[in-house]
Amino acid sequence: MQPSPSPPFNALAARRLREALGMAPVHVAYGLRAQYGLPATPETVVAWERGVSTPDTRELTALAGVLWCSPAELLAAATTLREHRIARGWTREDFARRVGLDASSYGRMEDTGRWLGNERQTAALAESLQLTPRALMAATGRDEQLAELLRSAVGARWQAYVRPVSRMVPLGRETVEQVLQRLHADYQSRMVATLSWGDATEDTGGAGRDLLDRIVDHFWSLAEGRPGPT
Repeated sequence: MQPSPSPPFNALAARRLREALGMAPVHVAYGLRAQYGLPATPETVVAWERGVSTPDTRELTALAGVLWCSPAELLAAATTLREHRIARGWTREDFARRVGLDASSYGRMEDTGRWLGNERQTAALAESLQLTPRALMAATGRDEQLAELLRSAVGARWQAYVRPVSRMVPLGRETVEQVLQRLHADYQSRMVATLSWGDATEDTGGAGRDLLDRIVDHFWSLAEGRPGPT
């Protein structure tokens, strides 16, 4: 079995937290050895802070303890289910119990990036990890499935896709209707603008293709009331 990939470590944050405590790398290394039994040296700590190497999950948790911070403060923006769990300081076993799954079932979902939990388990996951609707979709590996639905919706009758999109995303039906309608109008206006140049030999996907390529970002920007990506 291959080892789990290292979490997205924020090297600059680690150095700033250490310096704010008035600690040198040697003090951090000593804490890692004395408190957590890790074979760390000052060179190890410096390598982490320079981005030369990355602490694994156990080392990250220990480093957070030594620096008196949460693991989340030592991570870059989490995107995967595993990264969000580590950022909240949950072990895999404890988190599986919290969301109502056995550890092996949850572990397979986390390792594959495919969330298969039911509605109750999904709600528990979102609450425990404090995920926004957008973060929940990304963490549970459903962004591409959502993108496929949205691409179909803007190119056809968007009304037919309100129900399947509403069942997938944790948003109200009214919000989904409004967003799909605006996405559809935006895509169609881009295509009309392209065709209005009268050059039928050109690839008419230009402006429209840009929207399709980034359609999930456009969807969430509209749902969250922000300007869409340019």
